[in-house]
Amino acid sequence: MLDNRDIKFIQLALKLAQRGIGVVEPNPAVGCIIVKDDKIIGKGWHKKFGGQHAEINAIEDCKKRGNNPEGATIYVTLEPCCHFGKTPPCTDAIIAAKPAKVIVATIDPSTHAGGSGIEKLKSAGIDVQVGVCEKEANLLNAPFMKFAATGECWVILKWAQSIDGKINSANGQRWISCEKSRKDAHRLRRRAQGILVGINTVIADDPLLTPRPSKGKKPVRIVLDNFLKTPSDCKLLNTAKKFPVLIATSRQAIKSKSRKAKEIVDKGAELLAVPAKQGKLDLKFLLKELAKRGIAQLLVEGGAKVLGSFLKERLADEICVYIAPKILGTRGNASISESMAEVTEAVGLHYVDIKRLGDDVRINGLLKTVD
Repeated sequence: MLDNRDIKFIQLALKLAQRGIGVVEPNPAVGCIIVKDDKIIGKGWHKKFGGQHAEINAIEDCKKRGNNPEGATIYVTLEPCCHFGKTPPCTDAIIAAKPAKVIVATIDPSTHAGGSGIEKLKSAGIDVQVGVCEKEANLLNAPFMKFAATGECWVILKWAQSIDGKINSANGQRWISCEKSRKDAHRLRRRAQGILVGINTVIADDPLLTPRPSKGKKPVRIVLDNFLKTPSDCKLLNTAKKFPVLIATSRQAIKSKSRKAKEIVDKGAELLAVPAKQGKLDLKFLLKELAKRGIAQLLVEGGAKVLGSFLKERLADEICVYIAPKILGTRGNASISESMAEVTEAVGLHYVDIKRLGDDVRINGLLKTVD
């Protein structure tokens, strides 16, 4: 039977872990709390990609406070690592700290983990309990869990729209959403290792597609460009040697437009030949190729047709919609509902989060449940 105190401390650790969202990816967000005599004597979280893990930060915090972790209980939201990566194994640091007990929310499904960290702690004589607030922990790191378990990237669809479902303004106004919504959208960009748009978005908006502030993140900027129409002077290509760019196109386009293809490569971008299905690039093939490149989270910011294609093929895991209190009527175009008319099955969201950002409303949810 679960102890209410254990649930309380794991939930506090989960709140700490949330602070890492947007800065630790593709690593998981992890929080850790050290408790002795029902008092928190140390806490930490994974603060940045490549930095010390939550357990190390918590143990260091404990010692800085003048506390001794020996005999304490360590609460951590994900199985401690037992391998050498960018940092030494957390299991070694935990064993050296001599806690009496370690309570872990959920197992790390990665090939180098999968319970081996738990076994190492048990072999050292530490009492280990697993599964406290397991579902909440899995939900917090759902993108990491999917990639670690399956090797498939987590796909987020993001768009901003008016109340009447228009995602573009016909009067030259670039933004539908407010400044707070746009700032929030950059949080999604910082989570992702890839940001994808269609060629029509590149031609119409000439986007840079970088997270701001970047916080050291340089996601691959991906363009669906079946006929290799990416403008040579667009911002993406002009910054390709600083921020990676991948143009997904057809083999036929690369062959028939060899000069344009060479120009794109010379500017520092990568060309990826993607098979076509019924005149459209094969998105499933593309996602597999992106996963091979280490893209654990892909943010799709494409126009209505691109978004509709991902939904129709049931390739999305998460949806984030910013709704502005505007009715554009004839001054708006690219109705999101028209582009999604080919979706044959109803799509419902789970774990829905609704937040007000200025006058806008953000609706975020997952398309599948999390175990």
